[in-house]
Amino acid sequence: MSQLAQMQEAAGEAVSLLKALSHPDRLILLCQLSQGEFCVGELEENLDIHQPSLSQQLGILRQEGLVETRRDGKQMYYRIASDNALAILQILYSRFCPKTDEESV
Repeated sequence: MSQLAQMQEAAGEAVSLLKALSHPDRLILLCQLSQGEFCVGELEENLDIHQPSLSQQLGILRQEGLVETRRDGKQMYYRIASDNALAILQILYSRFCPKTDEESV
């Protein structure tokens, strides 16, 4: 594969990731999931994103390969599956998320 083809492929992957991150609800979901695995009910309660929007956004994140699921009885758990997404989320967190008193010390 030529260097140009590699760059084009990488650019396509980056564009797909950035598109997925460009929706506020998806970005907030991924920020929450960067802290660990959560079930759908916890995500709904913690983030104030309600059905059917929550399911739609989680479906898009799963389709894009950014999250993985695990079923435990009736509960569906989500976690981040993409190292690239996690790396970008860490940068976004450091640049845009408010610092708590503990972090600013």
